[in-house]
Amino acid sequence: MQASYFKTLNQSLKNYQRAIPCLLLDLDILDKNIKTLSESIRPEASLRIVVKSLPTLDLIHYLLDQFKTTKLMVFHQPFLTDLFLNGNRKMEVLLGKPMPVKTAAYFFKSLENSQCLNDPFQQIQWLVDTPKRVEEYLELAQQGKQKIRLNLEIDIGLHRGGFATVEDLANALEMIKQHPDHLTFSGLMGYDPHIVKVPAILRSQKKSLELANVFYQTCKDLIKTKFPTLWKEDLTFNGAGSPTVSLHESADSPLNDISAGSCLVKPSSFDLPGLSRFEAAAFIASPVLKKMKGTNIPGLERWKGIMNWISKRNRQSFFIYGGYWKADYYYPPGLKANTLFGESTNQSLVNVPAQTSLEVDDFVFLRPQQSEFVFLQFGKILVLRKGKVIEEWEPLNNS
Repeated sequence: MQASYFKTLNQSLKNYQRAIPCLLLDLDILDKNIKTLSESIRPEASLRIVVKSLPTLDLIHYLLDQFKTTKLMVFHQPFLTDLFLNGNRKMEVLLGKPMPVKTAAYFFKSLENSQCLNDPFQQIQWLVDTPKRVEEYLELAQQGKQKIRLNLEIDIGLHRGGFATVEDLANALEMIKQHPDHLTFSGLMGYDPHIVKVPAILRSQKKSLELANVFYQTCKDLIKTKFPTLWKEDLTFNGAGSPTVSLHESADSPLNDISAGSCLVKPSSFDLPGLSRFEAAAFIASPVLKKMKGTNIPGLERWKGIMNWISKRNRQSFFIYGGYWKADYYYPPGLKANTLFGESTNQSLVNVPAQTSLEVDDFVFLRPQQSEFVFLQFGKILVLRKGKVIEEWEPLNNS
């Protein structure tokens, strides 16, 4: 990012109504990332927006409109409840991880007597990973005299759970087949971030992708040949995620439903070769509270002069508002936390190169390492256009 970009942001925030740590979301950059992601989704597949990575209702609605989709992936029951209670627009939701059946029951209870325009029984696919969970959701459906949609998680190489053999998958499918009044089979989900994370010395990316796709296709073939009554052309075959979304641009992919979210705001942990076309769209801004000459560490006072001589960065020090977030210091260039002083969630001591012009009430900028946790820590998110704050967006309810 160019220095002029952050100088504009700094001035905009100094002119804003208050000065506290805040999460910034740049819609101009987001729009570029939306275009990039749209070009990565092949025509016969659809995009499913990952809510945990973009946890604000306004942002979710913005993306649903931009991508012209209704598909969401949700990982957290309070988010699911918030979406259904406050998001009265058409949604089709796939759970991104198996939920305890007790939590699913609580969710259905929370919607009773609400004005929700969506039908959670028709519009949610609950993810299940074991025969026991299939049985538990069957019992829940029978108790509520409803039909529940189940998507089966398959292990395509990540080894984080799910059906790992076609025999186990067949047993689960048979159970669903035997209870058509209460269970509907909606598809498969196989998550594959290991493909880009397994060291090449152990297995090549090409081989990992091949193994994952072959098992996924084998599972699809099992459904079509052995369970034809469960097969429908609109079944959801979900997978990917921001790290591997570019690997499913080929028609060889077994997926027809591609999940992505983090790449749209691109926190630093997503600085991956396959995401090089995306740009960082979210930053943390924190005001400078104090400026001091030199760096004075408790217990090392007598060495202050030597420390300042060893590193020009130590010739000026600053305390900022907060600082110990899951984020990397980003601007001004060379900005770093002082590890000798120690990290703090209250006031963090930072140093910058001696020539850096930084004053009290200026803002420093950090880049989140991830979005799903960091976006929930700052209250209202400040939304930018052309470097100016134009709106404040509330994060989703987390409790």
